[in-house]
Amino acid sequence: MGLISKDQLQVALYEQKRTSKLLGTLLVDLGFITESALSAVLASSSGYEKFDLQGTVVEPDVLKRIPKEVALRYRVLPVGLEGKSLRLAMADIYDVLALDQTRKYAPPGCEIIPLVSSEAEILQAIDQFYGYEFSIDGILRELETGKHDISASALAGEGYVHPLVRLVNAIVLDAVKSAASDIHLEPEGAFVRLRYRIDGVMQQIRTFHKDHWPAISHRIKIVSGMNIADKLNPQDGRFGFAMGSRKIDFRVSCLPTVHGENIVIRILDKSRAVMSIDGLGLSDNNFRLLQKLIKRPEGIIIVTGPTGSGKTTTLYAVLNQINSLERNIMTLEDPVEYEVQLMRQGQVRDGTAMNFADGVRAILRQDPDVIFIGEVRDQATAAMALRASMTGHQVYTTLHTNDAAGAIPRLHDLGLSHGLLAGNIIAIMAQRLVRTLCPHCMAKRPATAEECGILGVDPEKAPLLGEARGCPECRHTGYKGRLAVHELLPVNRVLDEMILSGASLVQVREAARKFGYVPIAEDGFLKVLQGAITLDSLSRAVDITDRL
Repeated sequence: MGLISKDQLQVALYEQKRTSKLLGTLLVDLGFITESALSAVLASSSGYEKFDLQGTVVEPDVLKRIPKEVALRYRVLPVGLEGKSLRLAMADIYDVLALDQTRKYAPPGCEIIPLVSSEAEILQAIDQFYGYEFSIDGILRELETGKHDISASALAGEGYVHPLVRLVNAIVLDAVKSAASDIHLEPEGAFVRLRYRIDGVMQQIRTFHKDHWPAISHRIKIVSGMNIADKLNPQDGRFGFAMGSRKIDFRVSCLPTVHGENIVIRILDKSRAVMSIDGLGLSDNNFRLLQKLIKRPEGIIIVTGPTGSGKTTTLYAVLNQINSLERNIMTLEDPVEYEVQLMRQGQVRDGTAMNFADGVRAILRQDPDVIFIGEVRDQATAAMALRASMTGHQVYTTLHTNDAAGAIPRLHDLGLSHGLLAGNIIAIMAQRLVRTLCPHCMAKRPATAEECGILGVDPEKAPLLGEARGCPECRHTGYKGRLAVHELLPVNRVLDEMILSGASLVQVREAARKFGYVPIAEDGFLKVLQGAITLDSLSRAVDITDRL
């Protein structure tokens, strides 16, 4: 790598005969290379990942497994425990004794995955992580004793160990472990409210005194690259953390309000595995229909729904199905939510010259077979997407509309004529995410007469429906996880003629039923009867008022 010369190597080898130290350690001791350079070389030659102290948050439960004395003696740091794998940062990844001693403290049958790090980084991390409180309640108690200066100036210098810094990290870690999609920090008159959005529903987690808020908001603005002096204008930023093997990005929005700056943090877990089509929760009818539609060689498939309804997840499942060495799949997103091999993934960022329309224009010169456009927002992007589908490409995109058929007038409103739409749309899918019943505490009960009327079943043969109870596993809500309900509108020649003639949406929906279209409410009723969701959770996501 050109880091040392031959004569420097000879000096180190001569010294090694006298001291029996490791060659890498001697090169650092002699001042020929730095510890970080040695770590980079070891990581490169061993194939192991490098431990990054600055961008890592360590779980307190993992730290408790290995005593501080053992960590110091063998220069190791437990970073994350996931299933049967313990990720261990090590100063010497070839130290068999350290691996054997650490294995005593790991769960039975646990595999140890070494991470490369320098001794100085390990010692610094042990200093920073061991011996400090990392639970939200414990840090708040520490703050309320008044032993620490809670002003923003306390964050200067060696700021990591300050309780306010640990509090921000603990909130972020707790939200990720709770499977939250957003963190809301909301200042009120005398306190700050902390809420998470879990399974699409806001849940209050705790409140804390407003005296802590200026320093907490400063910390969040510093790590996300915002201007801490500007408290009068909205700001956006982002930061990233490694939690075990997961690389997680956070998008931060700061908005001035009457009680102070309101901060919302969107959690983007890039390391989540891309779902398969089988795991999307499609009904048998919709599954068969979708498999048939994606075989068409050209045209647009549009997925519609509000923000956070799983549109991108669905499209990535479809792209993963068709992903192969024979196809060139190119994407354009804001931001890239999943990283997938073989796909060329582009990103549109605020403040850059490239927008979606320019990006699609550039992608068309890259010889693509399949194009995924994150979102059609304006006339220029819609026109470029349509042009791509007319020139022999399969195009996937998302759109904000209330239902599948509503995408047609929405595209017309964006400036695309019915003549252009007809013949170029393969299918339109609408979807919503509905909270599923917690498997640990759900119960069954017979449906009431009113519920039978909504579901369209005979009250004399009332089916058993799932009922939410509540337990610690689901934070006593009765729900855990979400399931998608869909409607899939296949656009064939018959529907093309109707679009061309400007037929009403009611006529389009009725005609589509002959070709496998099932309204989203009916798909939801099917899943209620299967016991996966409740009518109450379905009604929060889908309009079923015409059945009431």
